[in-house]
Amino acid sequence: MESLLQVNRLSVSFFSRDKEVEAVRGVSFEVRKGETLGIVGESGSGKSVTARTIMRLLPSPPSLVKSGEILFQGENLAYKTDSEMEQIRGRDIGMIFQDPMSSLNPTMRIGEQIEESLVKHRKLSKSEARREAIEMLRMVGISNGEERYWQYPHEFSGGMRQRVMIAIALACRPSLLIADEPTTSLDVTIQAQILHQMKELQRRLGTSIILITHDLGVVAGMCDRVVVMKDGEIVETGTTDDIFSAPQHPYTIRLLNSLPRLNEKKKPKPAPLVARPADDRPLLEVRSLKQYFNLGKGQIVKAVNDVSFDIRAGETLGVVGESGSGKSTTGRAILRLNEPTGGEVLFKGIPLNRLNRGEMKTMRRHMQMIFQDPYASLNPRLRIVDIIGEALDVHGIAGGKQARLRRVEELLEMVGLSASHAMRYPHEFSGGQRQRIGIARTLAIEPEFIVCDEPLSALDVSIQAQIVKLLEELQQRLGLTYLFIAHDLSMVKHISDRVAVMYKGKIVELAESEELYENPQHAYTKSLLAAIPVPDPKVESKKSFVPDEESLKADPYGLERSRFVEVKKGHWVAVAEA
Repeated sequence: MESLLQVNRLSVSFFSRDKEVEAVRGVSFEVRKGETLGIVGESGSGKSVTARTIMRLLPSPPSLVKSGEILFQGENLAYKTDSEMEQIRGRDIGMIFQDPMSSLNPTMRIGEQIEESLVKHRKLSKSEARREAIEMLRMVGISNGEERYWQYPHEFSGGMRQRVMIAIALACRPSLLIADEPTTSLDVTIQAQILHQMKELQRRLGTSIILITHDLGVVAGMCDRVVVMKDGEIVETGTTDDIFSAPQHPYTIRLLNSLPRLNEKKKPKPAPLVARPADDRPLLEVRSLKQYFNLGKGQIVKAVNDVSFDIRAGETLGVVGESGSGKSTTGRAILRLNEPTGGEVLFKGIPLNRLNRGEMKTMRRHMQMIFQDPYASLNPRLRIVDIIGEALDVHGIAGGKQARLRRVEELLEMVGLSASHAMRYPHEFSGGQRQRIGIARTLAIEPEFIVCDEPLSALDVSIQAQIVKLLEELQQRLGLTYLFIAHDLSMVKHISDRVAVMYKGKIVELAESEELYENPQHAYTKSLLAAIPVPDPKVESKKSFVPDEESLKADPYGLERSRFVEVKKGHWVAVAEA
């Protein structure tokens, strides 16, 4: 196959006042016409820096391309002027960014944002550009393009916004599309839609794709060849089949071994090291919990609508579902971080809704939360010793200054960090380390029950495996009870004793972990399970359920109009309308 892009010995550094960080070191690879090349690796491996260097989107300073060349259709992009690159971006090379909400202009209508590149690069008139923009919306699976054209980004869901980003990137029919973590923040069913859409458009337009991701399941279903990056270098490259069946580098092997797989049997849970309560009453009882939000003008959102379940001491109850299903709102309502609209929550038989503010503060010593975003949940102005120690201060259990410091150091070592980290600031830590700090803060006041609100969603697959192992070890050692909220069903299966599936504010299915995955009863559960990408490019055939987002409004489980697709040797292929 003819080469479209060649990156040769590329090295990129970032400079601050006192040091140089080598983000990319001697990277070389090629992209052939019509193929999909996957670039995988953990955060900080240099994937996104490489992509942005190809597009010449890194500011200089602080970045500097120290050496190498980027040959696109025979021309070296490294020496193009800014004005020359403006002509290439959008017209010849398109890019889909990770976060569609921050990439779209909130003050411009969707149609106008698609039109921009059409007018600039294809020199279309305003009316021609509008017709083409509406056609692009239809092409990426957004119906009612004439109406959607006039809407703003905030009126679209996350999956729909990502479709718009694809439409913008492909509007000028570029030869190369760079997709930088395009599905990281999306649920499995929406992810399946986006990947299927990209593959279908590639087939129709002949576009080459660089897919940057840390999800190896996505790579197996999408890519022809794979580049594995670690610490700014390429450690392995090969066909997708070779990488998955016979990985050579220890880092690649570790990444593949970190993948949770639905077809693997769940490991037996180790016996707890602490005694269980003598009585058989559940630790937490949730009865007909409701959480409504009044948006004004008669609009009421029933985020949690009549939810009931129990959690036994020492158990992990997993809660899964798409964004907007009510998972996180349920967790916050249980802890009264949001005041529930109705229903009752009992902790050790005590009705939490009847406690006053002081009593609830005392109760929170026993009930804590690990938050989703390890970057936003830590105060950037405080040292770690004060972030963790603050919980000790609030509940009056800090002791003296030295006792407080010793407790913080003990907690840091408990979660796999060093006592010396206590005097550092959050920005000096990686995402996985920050999540460990968040867990240490949660454990500071020795709670019995913890709501884990999407604690893995911002982390790479190998870091996810480390955090899950840590949570399991802490549960065994301290006798903790978890409500584990996530949309990664593979990981939930392995950490949870039972799993509850939520959809539009209700629990539609609740069962033992193995039972739910082996014998799902509800149509929505089946759709979630079938949408999980298979981390094996040699899977000959796997029926996958891909709900059509527009049809979900009229048909709650997407059963009537949803497409079924089939994976054949790693490629998504549309089979038939259901």
